[in-house]
Amino acid sequence: MRESFEAAYAACAETLYKIAVVYLGSPADAEDVLQEAFLRLLCRREAFQDPEHRKRWLIRVTVNLCKDHLRSAWRQRTVPLEEGLAAAQGQEKAVWEQILALPERYKAVMHLYYYEGYTVGEIGEILGLSAGAVKTRLYRGRQALRMEMEEET
Repeated sequence: MRESFEAAYAACAETLYKIAVVYLGSPADAEDVLQEAFLRLLCRREAFQDPEHRKRWLIRVTVNLCKDHLRSAWRQRTVPLEEGLAAAQGQEKAVWEQILALPERYKAVMHLYYYEGYTVGEIGEILGLSAGAVKTRLYRGRQALRMEMEEET
C-alpha cells in the first residue's frame, strides 16, 4: 500500500498541483487541495484498474475539491495575496497569468489540454463534460486569450 501511494504521489503530484493553481490562483490553497486529494486516495478502499485510472480519479477529486474551496464561505471572506508563479518566466509567465485570469470554466480545460496533453475525450471524461462542451470551452478560452493578448499589444 505504501509503495502504491508513493508511486501515485510521484506520478501525479505535479500535475494535480498545477491544476489546483490554475483553479485557485494561489499556491498555498493549491497545496491544501493537493494534500486533501492524496488523503482521499489513502482512505479509498477499492483498487484502481491501472495507474492512468488512478491519475484520472485524482484529477477529478482535485477539480471537485477546488470547486468546493471556491464556494466555501472562508474563501469568500478572504482577500488573496498576490504571489508570483516561480515556475513560469518571461512570456510564458505572461501567458500563464492570462490563463489564470480566464473564467473558471476555461482554466482547467485549457490546462489539461495544453499543459498536460489530454485529448478532448479524456478531458470530457475527467471533468464530466461532453466532447462538444470541451471543444467549446477550448475555443472560447482561446478567443478570450487572443483578445487579451491583442489588447496588450
